[in-house]
Amino acid sequence: MTRNQILPRYAAPAVFLHWAVALLIFCTFPVGLYMVDLKLSPWKLRIFSYHKWIGVTVFLLVLARVAWRATHAAPPLPASVPAWERHLAGSVHLLLYMLLFAIPLSGWLFSSAAGVQTVYFALLPLPDLVPKDKMLADLFRFVHMFLNYSFAALVGLHAAAALKHHFLDRDAVLARMVPGLNPRNLS
Repeated sequence: MTRNQILPRYAAPAVFLHWAVALLIFCTFPVGLYMVDLKLSPWKLRIFSYHKWIGVTVFLLVLARVAWRATHAAPPLPASVPAWERHLAGSVHLLLYMLLFAIPLSGWLFSSAAGVQTVYFALLPLPDLVPKDKMLADLFRFVHMFLNYSFAALVGLHAAAALKHHFLDRDAVLARMVPGLNPRNLS
């Protein structure tokens, strides 16, 4: 690829879904950290509801994202990206998608086992996935937290790789997903 040849970008729906999910996660992760130590109160119940609403929304957006991805190929990486980086990127993306499903499901399972039904936007009651069971609730709470911290580590790796490509490798990997960045190959 020549220096001034424009590399393909992700399609607008893929970019929208990527950044919508990222924004929601960047909002709900700190909320989750904040709410765990709150004493039982109307405020804590409200915050838990907001957290669940965001989680359900993330789950639905990820379903849409996977459906889009199943029918639309990702733009190719620049030829300068080594095979081991391509493999690692594919593995990290797969793990991120798996966690984007597993985290909301583990939260829903935790809520169900704790005996607190999830009611999406206070309008649509979602069925409990398991019966109320304190030991199960404790297990799913741990799983939910573990998956979230694992996800945060992978997101950090994902972001670091994107920044490495942009600032060190000076290629167009990041520009494929960030609106407004010049998608010209800089290498």
